[in-house]
Amino acid sequence: MEVRYASAPKDMKHYTTERLREEYLIPEVFAADKVSMVYSHCDRIITGGAMPVKEALALQAGKELRAEYFLERREMGIINIGGSGKITVDGKEYPVANADGMYIGKGKKEIRFESVEKGNPAKFYFNSAPAHKTFPTVLIKKEGTAGEDTVVIKDENKVELGSLEQSNHRVICKYILPGQVESCQLVMGMTSLKPGSVWNTMPCHTHERRMEVYLYFGLPEDAFVMHYMGEPQETRHILIRNEQAVISPSWSIHAGSGTQAYTFIWGMAGENQDFGDMDDIRNRDLL
Repeated sequence: MEVRYASAPKDMKHYTTERLREEYLIPEVFAADKVSMVYSHCDRIITGGAMPVKEALALQAGKELRAEYFLERREMGIINIGGSGKITVDGKEYPVANADGMYIGKGKKEIRFESVEKGNPAKFYFNSAPAHKTFPTVLIKKEGTAGEDTVVIKDENKVELGSLEQSNHRVICKYILPGQVESCQLVMGMTSLKPGSVWNTMPCHTHERRMEVYLYFGLPEDAFVMHYMGEPQETRHILIRNEQAVISPSWSIHAGSGTQAYTFIWGMAGENQDFGDMDDIRNRDLL
């Protein structure tokens, strides 16, 4: 597990491109038959990816957590962006197809990731945050039928925003948030841009009470997203390729423009879970 320390906006003003990428970019989220993790001191979120190909992968706490098991004091949210897979939680197996998600509550001891087909492996992307109580573990589906331990995303949590004229026509699917899937502090979802649109989260905002992590995907090899960050009057950019993630501190804007449409997963942790608690910034005020 790689550890990243928190940074101050005054320091970021002097970063080179290389230093910006060292501090905030997660260049490799998925590696075959490996669980990759980055522990950020921004609200102590852990961002990771599990890509089982030849064998099932067990989630280990590692020495960094000083815990008997990974979720001893934590919760986690997962979204699969690869082929069909299975997640086993304390002996109970959940089928997790592409675009399905899971919330796993504090106290679950044994987590295992597995792919259904080796030739089309699952890619389990996850965020984990400290937790103070246990909420139910659930499978989250974009479509389908709700049932025992299964939640279907409500229509009210599938939000269409923007327009093609403004190049930001997009659909936001909220997976983990109060009223649908309960958690201690983690909020998580996925935004897909419509063909012809390239801008996300624009006009942009900050939310001082929460940090955020983005995973960009659905891009061909020669495409990229220019991710914008920094204070509103001290903006910077990081060039991001397919299936790379970026850490956004609470003081930073977080928006992007791509060479074509793409999808990204967003995960937040911090003081509250209010999705609308944002400090909006007018385009004319950005520098």
